[in-house]
Amino acid sequence: MPQILDWAADEGWNPGLDDAAAFYAADPQGFFVKTVNDEPVSAISVVNHSDAFAFLGLYLCHPLHRGQGHGIDVWNAALKHAGNRTVGLDGVPDQQANYRKSGFVLHGQTTRWQGRFDGRSGASPRPLDAADICTIANWDRRQNGFDRRNFLPLWLSNSKTRQSLVIERDGRIVAYGTIRQCRAGCKIGPFAANNLKDAQDLLCGLAGVFGNSSEVMIDVPKTSTALSEILAAAGFAPGFETARMYVGKPPTQALAVYSAMATLELG
Repeated sequence: MPQILDWAADEGWNPGLDDAAAFYAADPQGFFVKTVNDEPVSAISVVNHSDAFAFLGLYLCHPLHRGQGHGIDVWNAALKHAGNRTVGLDGVPDQQANYRKSGFVLHGQTTRWQGRFDGRSGASPRPLDAADICTIANWDRRQNGFDRRNFLPLWLSNSKTRQSLVIERDGRIVAYGTIRQCRAGCKIGPFAANNLKDAQDLLCGLAGVFGNSSEVMIDVPKTSTALSEILAAAGFAPGFETARMYVGKPPTQALAVYSAMATLELG
C-alpha cells in the first residue's frame, strides 16, 4: 500500500500521510497489483463496502510499463472481486470514454477547491470520540446510500496526522468532518452540515487543527453548491474535476446541504 500511494503521489493525487491503513481496512481483499519479474507494475482497488456496493480507485500503472496491457489486467481482475455489486468511481473526465466501455455511466461531478481560511473564531467543535462512530456511520450511510462501517472507524480516528470534529447541539450531532495532513497541505473530508453557521464554524475549526497557514483542499460534489459558495467567498479556487460514474444501479443519496467527499479513492 505505501508503494501504491507513492505512485499516486507521483501522479499529483496528494494522498494523506496515513491513508494506507484506513484504505486497507475497508476491504483487505480489494487491492490488486500485477507484477513483472516480481516487481509491481500496475495497481487498482475495488473495495466492497457492502453486499450491494463497491468503489473503484487507485487505478495506476507505473510510467515505465504503460501501453503493455498491465492496466487492463488489474482492471478486469478487480471488477470480478465486486461480483454483482454496483461499482462507483471518481475519474478524471478525459478517461470517461474508457470507463463507458466497461459499462460505467456518468451521474455527477466533483470539484476540488483549494485555499486557506482566515482563522475566524466561532462555535468550538469538539473532537469526535469512539461513542460517536455509530451516529456518524448512520449519517454517512444516508449521505452516500451505502454502508462503510469497515472504512470509517480508522478514517475518522484521531492521530498526529488527522483529526475529526463534530458540532453537537442539545445532545445531537449536527455536523461532522475530518481533516488530514497530506504530502502537501491538508484535505478535509468527509464533511456534512445542514446550516450555514455550522458549516462555517466546522470548516474553520478543522482548518485550525494544523494551523491556519496550511493549504486546505476539499472535494465538493456539484450538487453541494452551498459549500462551493462558502469556499469561493473565502477565496478558495476551484481546481480539477472528477466524474462520478457507476456501473449498476446508483445508490440513493441524501446529501447534507453542505457536504464533501471523504476521499476520491473510496468515495
